[in-house]
Amino acid sequence: MEPEQRNKNQELFFQYMKIEKNVSGHTMTNYQIDLNDFNHFMFVQEISSEKEVTREHVRRYLTYLFEKKYERKTVSRRISALRSYFRFLEREEILSENVFNMTTLPKQTKRLPHFLYEQEMIQLFNSLQGEEPLLQRDKAIIELLYATGMRVSECQQLQLSDIDFMIGTVFVHGKGNKERYVPVGEFACEALNTYIEDGRAKLLAKSVNRETNNHLFLNYKGGPLSTRSFRTLLTKRVKEAALTSHVSPHHLRHSFATHLLNNGADLRVVQELLGHESLSTTQIYTHVTKERLRDVYMQNHPRA
Repeated sequence: MEPEQRNKNQELFFQYMKIEKNVSGHTMTNYQIDLNDFNHFMFVQEISSEKEVTREHVRRYLTYLFEKKYERKTVSRRISALRSYFRFLEREEILSENVFNMTTLPKQTKRLPHFLYEQEMIQLFNSLQGEEPLLQRDKAIIELLYATGMRVSECQQLQLSDIDFMIGTVFVHGKGNKERYVPVGEFACEALNTYIEDGRAKLLAKSVNRETNNHLFLNYKGGPLSTRSFRTLLTKRVKEAALTSHVSPHHLRHSFATHLLNNGADLRVVQELLGHESLSTTQIYTHVTKERLRDVYMQNHPRA
């Protein structure tokens, strides 16, 4: 199998992941990076075809990754991507077996998710006051991300029809074609309504496709807002709020889950709201803040 054939196989794999698995653009980029790295390894090892890759090559590749001093998380992602790719080749009968199938992923170091305290969230929301269209949009985005815990990719693709103000829910198109309804609180509904009626209408007036543009969140030209812009606007608003923490959209997801659990929400309910397949994924949020620890201690210890 020449490099041209390998490129064709990888192109088919990317199409499969995008169309059938519905992976996000961010995940697709990571897959491309991971496969390109393995292509380089194959070139150095003088391997011209995936059919020539053996379990010994897999072990050498793991050694190569650790010698590069990649973090365990990156090594796991690379191996996971290659396992998926070789599984695809096996399914298409290009390969007779998946040599990555039995590879053990490195044990991950557990890190507590970074989140904002409730008082920090209040400080952030208090700074978002004004009638400018972009400010109204940014407030609606931050309120919605914190109110629902949705991923930034899920928020970016929302359409106007996905918001139901009557019952206060948002219809979320999740990872792997999974869909869910998530409740939206009063503050988020109010910010969304203000943005849609005023700010969004003004932004849409600048769009050349105003009649067919049903994206909920628009950029300053009236087009769909990109996921990168979500991160940029959040960084800007956090800085304006004088918060010292670096905050990404995913930190709002962490904050959503942490605050719910700290205030007594059931773990399985939070799992459903976040769209997690496994309960173990949600369990990383069962850490508690120092304030919560102290409150529980003071209320329950007999000599507190």
